[in-house]
Amino acid sequence: MPRHGVATDCTRVGRVLARIGDKWTVLVVRQLAEGPRRFSELKREIGGVSQRMLTLTLRGLERDGFVIRTVTPTIPPRVDYELTFLGHSLREPIEELGNWAFAHIDAIDEAQREFDARAGSEPS
Repeated sequence: MPRHGVATDCTRVGRVLARIGDKWTVLVVRQLAEGPRRFSELKREIGGVSQRMLTLTLRGLERDGFVIRTVTPTIPPRVDYELTFLGHSLREPIEELGNWAFAHIDAIDEAQREFDARAGSEPS
C-alpha cells in the first residue's frame, strides 16, 4: 500500500518528466544552452519543428520556469528566449541524453531494421 502522498508525488513528477523528456524540449534546451535565441533562430536551428509545436514547447518551458521570454519594444518587437537558472540546471542531463542518442543512433536504426525484418517474416 503506498505511503500517503506518494501517488500525488508520482503524478507531479510524471508531469515534469513528460515536459523534460519531450523531444522538442530536449532540442530547445540544447540550443538555448548556447545563449539567448529569437524564435526564428530556434525554428531554423531545430529542423522539422513546426511553428505551432515550437510555440507550444516554449510556452510550456516558460510556464514551468525553464525559459524566460523577453520582449524588446522595437518595430517590429524583438522577442528573445533564454534559459533561467532552473533551465540551466537541465543543461548537463539534457546534453548527456542528447550525446547518448547521437552516439547510439546507428545501433538503434540497425536494431529497428532487424526487428522489422523479423516481424515481416513471422506468420500471422
